Amino acid sequence: MTEREKMLLGENYDPSDDELVRLRLNARLLTETLNQTSVSFSEKRVEIIKSLFGSTGNNIHIESTFNCDYGLNIHVGENFHANFGCVILDVAEVRIGDNCFIGPQVGIYTATHPIDPIQRKSGIESGKPVTIGNNCWIGGHATINPGVTLGENVVVASGAVVTKSFASNLVIGGNPARVLKVIEPS
Repeated sequence: MTEREKMLLGENYDPSDDELVRLRLNARLLTETLNQTSVSFSEKRVEIIKSLFGSTGNNIHIESTFNCDYGLNIHVGENFHANFGCVILDVAEVRIGDNCFIGPQVGIYTATHPIDPIQRKSGIESGKPVTIGNNCWIGGHATINPGVTLGENVVVASGAVVTKSFASNLVIGGNPARVLKVIEPS
């Protein structure tokens, strides 16, 4: 099994593997190009995002700066918007539904490291996928941790640290995030 296959299966993998280094470099070059492309060239920016991500809807918008590990493991639906300073560490899949809005300085992380210091020192890593349902809004400076699934119509309050999964139709916030309110869609 390749290191990339291990990575995508959530197993321990070696990030110094030649293929993974090459894929990360490609993502860095594409995000560098995206971040240096003027907002007046919106079609070019969309083209770059589509070549970076694994899949997208047609209507997508990302403010610069944006950073990710691979890009290929990020899948977003229609009407996706990420505000300034978004970071998505996509060593595992990140799936974001339709009509989702990501506030400024949001971090979505799939990457994780061993708790044991000897294993961590070896350089191995692993990842857990993140899934965000349709019609979600992630407030500024929120953090979505590895392995989290958010249902549909979830609002994550600014500054929240989401360490576990939540069902649909909720406002969540705090550190660690907890249910603040149930949403009754009209």
